[in-house]
Amino acid sequence: MPKNSGTWLTLAQFCEEISIGRSTFYEWRAKGIAPRCFKLPNGELRIRRTDVESWLDTLEDNAA
Repeated sequence: MPKNSGTWLTLAQFCEEISIGRSTFYEWRAKGIAPRCFKLPNGELRIRRTDVESWLDTLEDNAA
């Protein structure tokens, strides 16, 4: 993972934090509406905390 990029969340942590299931995350990802994530060589996904915050801000702006 890139250094100096803040805290990284696992997919499970992200889903728990915003109260969604993994299947919902994968649906959002397929539709291009999930936050940016990085795939590790072992296949696991990681999501940068700052990307989650930016994504949530975008959702909030769209709802206004």
